[in-house]
Amino acid sequence: MNVDFAPTFLDYADVSVPSYMQGTSMRPVFEGRAREEWQDVAYHRYWMHKDVIHNAFAHYGIRTERYKLIYWYNDPLDQIGATSGDEPPEWELFDCEADPFELHNRAGDPEYADIFRIMVEKLDRKMTEIGDTPEHDSTAHTSQA
Repeated sequence: MNVDFAPTFLDYADVSVPSYMQGTSMRPVFEGRAREEWQDVAYHRYWMHKDVIHNAFAHYGIRTERYKLIYWYNDPLDQIGATSGDEPPEWELFDCEADPFELHNRAGDPEYADIFRIMVEKLDRKMTEIGDTPEHDSTAHTSQA
């Protein structure tokens, strides 16, 4: 993840990573010595809801080797340059192996209910790990926003 770049650069420079810095050095991965418990998700967040340049909606999510989970919270969160809208929050879950073009949202699919729950738990853990604040109800592991 992009939060891993700075700790990686500091690691290669033999400089201690400050305690306030997010991320983990990727050096063990690059050198083929990553342990089994190495993180299995990539996290992303786009803060600027419908900003004047990109007009993208505010969201965050994770990607594993097979699945992608996105929560579109669609709220400007008082960020300068972001604009409000009336778009309701929603979840998306894609099975990137079965649906590589991400054409079928499985967030509300009963066959994917367990996967959805597991992915939300992974998302919550990653957000806690890096100190991000979720906009979703972490206790309601359902596909409904």
